[in-house]
Amino acid sequence: MTNRDTERPATGRKPVHVLFLIDQLCEAGGAERAILRTIRLLPRDRFRCTLITFRIDEKVELFRNMPCPHYVLPLRRTYDWNALRIARKIRRFIREERVDIVHTFHETADLWGGLVSRMKAGPALVSSRRDMGILRAPKHHFAYRLMRSRFDLVLTVSEEVRRYCIENDGLQESTVATLYNGVELESLTQPNGVHSLRKQLSLETGAPVVLTVGHIREVKGIDVLVKVAARVALEIPKVVFVIIGANADPEYFQTIQTQIAELGIQQNVRFVGQTENVASFLKIGDVFFLPSRSEGFSNALIEAMACGLPCVATRVGGNPEAIEEGSSGFVTESEDADTAADRILRLLRDPNLASEMGSASKEIVEARFTAKRMIDQLVRHYDQLLIARQKKNVAGL
Repeated sequence: MTNRDTERPATGRKPVHVLFLIDQLCEAGGAERAILRTIRLLPRDRFRCTLITFRIDEKVELFRNMPCPHYVLPLRRTYDWNALRIARKIRRFIREERVDIVHTFHETADLWGGLVSRMKAGPALVSSRRDMGILRAPKHHFAYRLMRSRFDLVLTVSEEVRRYCIENDGLQESTVATLYNGVELESLTQPNGVHSLRKQLSLETGAPVVLTVGHIREVKGIDVLVKVAARVALEIPKVVFVIIGANADPEYFQTIQTQIAELGIQQNVRFVGQTENVASFLKIGDVFFLPSRSEGFSNALIEAMACGLPCVATRVGGNPEAIEEGSSGFVTESEDADTAADRILRLLRDPNLASEMGSASKEIVEARFTAKRMIDQLVRHYDQLLIARQKKNVAGL
């Protein structure tokens, strides 16, 4: 292994060593941001973190300054001689570095990395499940059920994902807990470049802005957003829908461009691309719209809520767990462009309602979805696992 970062936390009492294992770090998605935020915010006097991934794109800004020592172990196939060699490296690292907890993200890390980390008197094994199985192949469904007893704890990002994992993976309810994503409120209170963004986007004076955040792929429902934009623009011609996110599917993106041209709403839709300055865009928005076809629990949604935006989101995954229907926003059925357009128009036409819902959204995030709350709950889970592990080791099990 080649250490990319030799920084170590300050020593005192022996810190708990947590090894985070993730398939790849190639896009600045929700899981990638969550794992790096977790590493950065875990108390350094209590935890020492290491990260192993099988692939990384260091051109992505998010991964240029990693918050802990990290290793890249190139893995092309799950089952070949190279995979066995990497498995031995990980097992050796766990032993030599005295890893206390292995925390996995995504399918390969869950199933393959989780398997090789199991050993007598070995670390506790934690899996983070962040979606409704949309990336799973048939072999993954079988493997998850086969390995269901291997995990000491499965953390899910919403109650809906928790139900999915219990029902589809055959997990015992006592081993599955919901750990909601958390927002760092401080990072959203000091956005940069707010005043220049409207000019940058060529927005007319008084033009209302509807925002969405998400990589451009079919599951994010951008084609539905375009239909909604067309309906809203009929009533409010100056409206602009701003889409923030990387082009993750060029073929799908081309169909979106064709759709926009056919509907004649080129002036009503702006594609921003990937940016680390999402908070500033949220500050110029009037409404946040999340048209996803599937979600685990949307970081973008609670960030928009934290910025005081009234939100309209589809009834998928954990979205209804964040939005209080009719109080902090609206929840619509997936694919229902007409209802979504109606709710957005209602908010744009009634600034008082939008303001009330935005304030309610912010209060919900401050009470339930802060990064501090997330980390505090995670630390409690880790502590409980370590106590159970210690008892097991003393008993010689």
